Amino acid sequence: MIKFERFKLENGLRVIVHQDKSTPLACINILYDVGSRDENPEQTGFAHLFEHLMFGGSINVANYDEPLQRVGGENNAFTTNDITNYYLTLPAENLETGFWLESDRMLSLAFSEKSLEVQRNVVIEEFKQRYLNQPYGDVWLLLRPLAYKVHPYKWDTIGKEISHIENAKMDDVKSFFNRFYNPQNAIMVVAGDVEFEKVKLLAEKWFSSIPRGSFVKRNLLVEPPQKECRSLTVERDVPQDAIYKVYHMCSRFDNEYYAVDLLSDILSQGNSSRLHNELIKEKKLFSEINAYVMGDFDKGLFVVSGKLTKGVSMQQADEAIDLILDKFKLELVLDDELTKVKNKSEATHLFGEVDVLNKATNLAIAELMGDAELVNRETEKYLQVTAVEIKEQANVLFRKENCSTLYYKAKV
Repeated sequence: MIKFERFKLENGLRVIVHQDKSTPLACINILYDVGSRDENPEQTGFAHLFEHLMFGGSINVANYDEPLQRVGGENNAFTTNDITNYYLTLPAENLETGFWLESDRMLSLAFSEKSLEVQRNVVIEEFKQRYLNQPYGDVWLLLRPLAYKVHPYKWDTIGKEISHIENAKMDDVKSFFNRFYNPQNAIMVVAGDVEFEKVKLLAEKWFSSIPRGSFVKRNLLVEPPQKECRSLTVERDVPQDAIYKVYHMCSRFDNEYYAVDLLSDILSQGNSSRLHNELIKEKKLFSEINAYVMGDFDKGLFVVSGKLTKGVSMQQADEAIDLILDKFKLELVLDDELTKVKNKSEATHLFGEVDVLNKATNLAIAELMGDAELVNRETEKYLQVTAVEIKEQANVLFRKENCSTLYYKAKV
């Protein structure tokens, strides 16, 4: 169990404090409630661009990394379709340095044309290297618009196309920052060898004067139920054929999520999982195959993806996957199968509580989902899942008309 205390500043910033005396470190995690789903469809990739811009200097601090490294700290960030998360760790006695740095970039970025140009070029290069010039790199650039027709999950965090970042203007960038990067739209978790009262004092000192910002009200387009089987075939310069099948599923907030997540584990977690056993070991149709859930805050995707063994046709691979998925619709999973994945889930959760940075991130996400206390109820939710619930979800998910398939063929 993760113990924590919390308070809220008058400007709306939610602060969670978790004391862990077993480490000499402190961690500051700031989660902004903004992801690529919040972008203008004609200006995509902005949330990810900001992940980079937030390290490019703020109003009173020209270089974010230098003062942090000077006191033995390190930092990073990540962007998803739903959130942008910044985190740093440093020796606990230097905690205030972290507050100074994070508060200054929440107050305002430097917004210089030079910084924008540098980070824009970094993101453009990342787009080219990771998505366009890397084998299988464009899979999600193809899959998302195949599976989603109206919801903003139809583009990846990197953006729809390079031109959206190339054409990013300073006024657009400032507007995006002012809308989302403010205390009312953020959750700060301070974890490690810290004292609640000291954190409260530092939060008041460094963050309370930052303007609240305007309330963000989402009005996202809702993806209608998929009513026809979709497919796309592409040829690329890759070593082997691959297949990607995605099914619309519930959101991370729904109670059904836990059954669907365990279903993905039964399919592909470990060498004794069904997909590995039947399609790699026995039938030798695939060299690798996986199943996983996206865990999105709005209704997301259940993914089955694999690389085909040389000589196996797409039709063979596709039918073999369908055969395994259909079994879940007809038969209850075995007790020992379900127990095994539940035990692994519990172990993973407990192991995740060892690392102070993991705890801070999980607390922030749980708070955004409605209550930080959710981190302490996750394991129980998984343990309560029944074989009947898994069968029910299989029948909801694994319908032909709910599936979008990408046939990713190697050029001959």
